[in-house]
Amino acid sequence: MPSPNGSDGGPRAIEVALLASVFVVAACGLVYELAAGALASYVLGDSILQFSTVIGTYLFAMGVGSWLSRFFERQLPAHFLRIELLVALTGGCLPALLFLANAWQPAAFRPLLYGLVLLVGILVGLEIPLVMRILKRNVALRELVSQVLTFDYLGALAVSIAFPLVLVPQLGLIRTGLLFGLMNAAVALWALWLFRHELRRWHAHAVACVLTLAALGAAWAGAQQITTLAEDRFYQDKVVLAESSSWQRIVLTQGRGGLRLFLNGNLQFAESDEYRYHEALVHPAMAAHGAPRKVAILGGGDGMAAREVLRWPSVESITLVELDPRMTRLFSTHPALVRLNAGALNSPKLKVVNTDAFRWLEDSRDTFDVVIVDFPDPTNFSIGKLYTNAFYSLLDQRLAASGYAVIQTTSPLIARQSFWTVAATVESVGFTTAPYHAHVPSFGEWGYVIASRRPMRWPQALPEGLRFLDARSLPQLFEFPRDMARVPAEVNRLSNQVLVTTYEREWGKVHP
Repeated sequence: MPSPNGSDGGPRAIEVALLASVFVVAACGLVYELAAGALASYVLGDSILQFSTVIGTYLFAMGVGSWLSRFFERQLPAHFLRIELLVALTGGCLPALLFLANAWQPAAFRPLLYGLVLLVGILVGLEIPLVMRILKRNVALRELVSQVLTFDYLGALAVSIAFPLVLVPQLGLIRTGLLFGLMNAAVALWALWLFRHELRRWHAHAVACVLTLAALGAAWAGAQQITTLAEDRFYQDKVVLAESSSWQRIVLTQGRGGLRLFLNGNLQFAESDEYRYHEALVHPAMAAHGAPRKVAILGGGDGMAAREVLRWPSVESITLVELDPRMTRLFSTHPALVRLNAGALNSPKLKVVNTDAFRWLEDSRDTFDVVIVDFPDPTNFSIGKLYTNAFYSLLDQRLAASGYAVIQTTSPLIARQSFWTVAATVESVGFTTAPYHAHVPSFGEWGYVIASRRPMRWPQALPEGLRFLDARSLPQLFEFPRDMARVPAEVNRLSNQVLVTTYEREWGKVHP
């Protein structure tokens, strides 16, 4: 005999089942929000701006959904079931749809992103009010609110920890979305059984559940093909390696020009001309010192800068500080990449420290003859902090009295204001600077800044075997034509991070 409320399990069973559903629903909703924010930051840059706008849009949409729930008066279990299936499909497929849009219709990415965030947010906003109204049949209001909010917050906590540490590194964004879509569909299936005696069109609901699970299951099975299709289209060359870490998406492609490395969609090097970039980055500062023994490399997890440093016989030790351990592991074990960096990461002279460079500078007590700063461009505030006067003040403490530091500093042609902002920021902490530039075909004109406590010394000789630099032509790199000449620039501080907005504005003119 069914119980009076329409289920064989009784009021207590329904209460437990629905509270468990609240936990799952909260976890799923937050995953879709985090996935949208992560993809927006990958594609559009400036992670703080993208996460802020995605979260704001999502919360607004949840408010709209909560308001709309007042119009659902009858057949609440049926409405809850349908909404779960819609959330499962739209939320679960959100990362895959955005990946494909970015690859095939880049102009559609932004409207599709916010359209999906609005839709998913509205649907998620409908879920909790409906669950509370169903539970209200059997639970006192005071206990109802406290129990529902407790399980809601617990679900959000669990997934906020698991998303960056477990889900994305192990499954990737597409499979993470699909996994939680399947969990939403499982909640719908649970509701189908739990309220089977209340649902008027039970068979239609059952078919909808089966079709949704089948669609998500098929997408799960083809997730790798979806990722490959999207990335092959986006990167044009064949993708030979693609991994996600807690910090970034690492993609390696193979084309006519050899291997190319992308981090979060941004080109880091091309095999055909990386030697130009890395010779220009390393050797002017090393030669200015003359005989450096202790060298630190901040960033540069690909080992290319370390390869150039090891050309100097005077070097006794190299400390390489790279945030992402997956990068250093990949470039110390993958045969093609070890060939590119000449096994530099496996040198007995080199020690790898996987930590944040800002924190390492704060904690370290060592001093170095040369420090090579090879960070990605300041596309967001988390990277932008590594270009602030606070960072360069810490760098000053780690540099020996006769030492030199060199900083990769974006393009002085395309991002002229950004380049000279870095130079002005370095000078603001008391360094003497020697800005220079080199032509790297994959990037165009690229800039660097040498920082020291004494004027730049021109080298008499450079290591043998270089393909780009020689002592005769080196001084020419320090000459700037009129279209790259110095312009007034504001100091980049932690409190303002003007460099990030300047960089976005200047590069946005090239890549709208």
